[in-house]
Amino acid sequence: MAKFVLAGRADCPYYAKAELLADYLQKNLPDFRIHKITQHPDVWEEWLKDLCKKNRWSHNKSPIIWRELLDRGGKGLLLGGYNEFLEHAQLYYGVTSSMTTELMKSIAQENLGTHIEKELEEESLKGLVNPLQVWITSASSLACYHLIPILTSGEVFGPQMEISINLFDSKHTEEKLISHKQEAEDLASPYLQSVSICTQAEEAFHGAHVIIILDDHMDKEIYSLEDCIRSRAPLCQLYGSLIEKNAHNFAKIIVGGKTFVNLKTALLMKYAPTFARNIIAVALGVEGQAKAALARKLKITPSCIKDVIIWGNISGNNYVDLRKAKVYRYESAIWGPPHYSRPVLSLLFDRDWVNREFVASLKTLTATGRQFGGMLAAHSIATTLKYWCHGSPPGEIVSLGVLSEGQFGIPKGIVFSMPVKFENGTWVVLTDLKNTEISQQVMTRMANDLIQEQLVALGELANFQPCQSETDLNQDVETALPTKNDHQGFRKVSDDYKDLFTHLMPDDEKDLILSDGESVE
Repeated sequence: MAKFVLAGRADCPYYAKAELLADYLQKNLPDFRIHKITQHPDVWEEWLKDLCKKNRWSHNKSPIIWRELLDRGGKGLLLGGYNEFLEHAQLYYGVTSSMTTELMKSIAQENLGTHIEKELEEESLKGLVNPLQVWITSASSLACYHLIPILTSGEVFGPQMEISINLFDSKHTEEKLISHKQEAEDLASPYLQSVSICTQAEEAFHGAHVIIILDDHMDKEIYSLEDCIRSRAPLCQLYGSLIEKNAHNFAKIIVGGKTFVNLKTALLMKYAPTFARNIIAVALGVEGQAKAALARKLKITPSCIKDVIIWGNISGNNYVDLRKAKVYRYESAIWGPPHYSRPVLSLLFDRDWVNREFVASLKTLTATGRQFGGMLAAHSIATTLKYWCHGSPPGEIVSLGVLSEGQFGIPKGIVFSMPVKFENGTWVVLTDLKNTEISQQVMTRMANDLIQEQLVALGELANFQPCQSETDLNQDVETALPTKNDHQGFRKVSDDYKDLFTHLMPDDEKDLILSDGESVE
């Protein structure tokens, strides 16, 4: 008994014609066996070259067909290509093929589609054998402790995906890392394949599919805000170089915590430019704090509030936008089905509370980091990861810190929290939202601080000078709306900060910066 091996490029019409003939022979001849191999067009030539080199054959077209003698061993006997196989079938079996050219091409395209689907399925199955490598920095922290049970629950990455968690921190935290590792293993989660500890920087992020950057430890005393900002750059530079060197090509990097979140994200993008599109900053923690404050005022649960937008600096000057915010399942004279909602601002009759107490409480939380502990940080990171992998709820607005490309009039080159949605494994900025304009004064204050943070961190600015205003940044909706002197697409800033804007802007946009008193008609 002999077995024929038919190998070809997945989109090759002649492979399709030979395949149909081989299927007919195998069905009608008891001693005829066929084994098929398809290769993607991108790898076919290299695969064929290696095959011929191994067997000392000379063949350079698709398909290639050889005969293996099952009862004798040794290398196969090269038959040739399509023409040789057709002649062999006619000579030995009296069978030929009458397939038309159009049918050949049609089947070839079907073969290519089937091959691609098979590759995707095999890649998915590999995930069951080769787990998703999840790396967590500053892993001795409380946030990591709360994050591990959520990651191993199967809700973040899905019930079909096993994960390996890698806890990365400095050597002096090893005892706490061991404790975290043991507790994680005690969970006996069916989704957790292994837990490992890493305290050597050069080994960090090896094969990482997901990297979670938590708040780093401060090992030395910091005497000024500028020193605190500058201390972030060396660590981000180290992380960036290690990500470039060791991480998986499509790794997802997510930055969470309560200190300089936008800045750390921007620095990682600078030092790991290959992954810049896949580095994001978590804003759901601040969004959750705003929802909780509103829920306490309205006497409902925070989960009933949707579409609160966080603009700007996640861990600094930001603007909590309630213009799109909705309330579901609110008990009042007007009642509706579960999908029925009402605007938050229509239910907050005490505007003085919104503009003063609400703003002040959120500002205090942001400034001090209070109530933004391990539990909130862990949940906001895990939820963002879940949305990134499986998509955010349809129609729901999510706040996320991403690199600005000039959307909403935000200066390019800074990481800015803005409204997005997650779908198909990525995120999309919701630039088509209506009535989301913010006054140039508010936008400038938020952008100035972010630009200054970057310049101080990179040693290009000595002192950080936060923007001051007579009115609070998180002002009421009416004063946040743009005025007739604000122009979409242009940034009107004071002379004091013009250089800060132009430093990070593309050269072709620097001539669009205007000084006070000028306008564009």
